[in-house]
Parts: sequence; C-alpha cells; structure tokens
Amino acid sequence: MDTASVLAVCRVHQLLEDPGSVGVTAIDKRPVDGPVRVHKLGLHGDIQASRIHHGGEDQALYAYSQDDADYWAGELGRALPPGIFGENLRVAGIDATNAIIGERWKIGLDVEVEVTSPRTPCATFQRRMHEPDWVKRFTEAGRVGTYLRVVRTGSIEAGDHLHRIFLPTHGVTIGKWFSDPTLEAMEALRDADADGEIRLQPEYHEEFEKLGRRLGA
Repeated sequence: MDTASVLAVCRVHQLLEDPGSVGVTAIDKRPVDGPVRVHKLGLHGDIQASRIHHGGEDQALYAYSQDDADYWAGELGRALPPGIFGENLRVAGIDATNAIIGERWKIGLDVEVEVTSPRTPCATFQRRMHEPDWVKRFTEAGRVGTYLRVVRTGSIEAGDHLHRIFLPTHGVTIGKWFSDPTLEAMEALRDADADGEIRLQPEYHEEFEKLGRRLGA
C-alpha cells in the first residue's frame, strides 16, 4: 500500500508551568536523534502531565502531518517545527487527519500502530501556540491529526518509512468523525467494532449515546 515517512520523533523536552488543573504541562515536545523505543504507552522517556485527558494505550502516540503543519505555518506566518503541536510523530506522505479509524501503519522494521481517535484542542494547547482563539480556529479547520494505539512495540527514528498495512472497510476517517459526526458514520463504526474489524476505545460508545440523543436516533 502507500509509503510515507517519519520526519521527526518527538518527546517531552521539559515540563512547563501551566495554569491548568495539573499545574504543569508536557506539551513541549521536541525532536530527538537516533532510535527511540516504543512501548504500549508510547515513547520511552515521554510523559503526559494529565493522565486523565492524555495518554493511555488508546492515545499512546500522537501523529501530525507535515501538510497540515504547512497549512498552519501559512495561516500564522511563522515556522512550526516538529513537536510544536505536541505531536510525537511528524509524518509526511500520509494524511493523519484523513486516516480511517482503525487503519494500521507499520513504522520502520517492527513497530505497528493503529489509528484510534482525533485530537481535541484544549486551553493548554492554545497557551502553547500563543494564538488568540486557537481552540476555535483549530477546531474549525479540522486539521486535528490522530492518536495511535501501539499494536507491536519496537524502535523508531526520524527517516523511517511508514506503510499503511490495513484499511478497514467502514471508511469513516478521523477528520470526518471530528468535524461532521453523523448517524450513518456512527452505525458504520459500531458495526465494524461489533464485527471485530476494528477496536473502538470506550469513549466512542459514550459519544454514540450523546450523538443518538442529539440527533434523535
């Protein structure tokens, strides 16, 4: 299938003071040189300050596409180096936002990951970007990137090839579910999960209930 690459592997550089509920944030991710071990909970040496909202096996890694970063560089009029979005992986040749929920990628020689859910912007992210109304702008643009579940551990580094090795048949993308969740998309995801084609994280079922109530299903 498609071949792409990892431009940078990023992990926390330092914890920053933050007025949020935890008091610090680990959003300051920066590229690292050489191979980095990938565990079920993410990159070796990386952390999440707020484990309630970030991390866990279903959000072990966060990938953001260079094309989306280039879009924002044009909008904001400044360079946006790898890690600025809090991403662990800056990727090229693959559209993380339009990845199909449940699709799988092979990175390098042995790591396999699974696309799980979109990134929801928060106030900490807005403070990181130093842009007024950033949460609103990021949401409206819908260029959110994707969280990844680690299916097979190993080591990765910048320059590794990235191959899409499995595509679910339901067709619902990360961007579609984030920007325009519909009953049709919900039913497609629910059926794929029930059939064992994909494994949705528990939060999806909570979203399904809310969507059903809102749309009268």
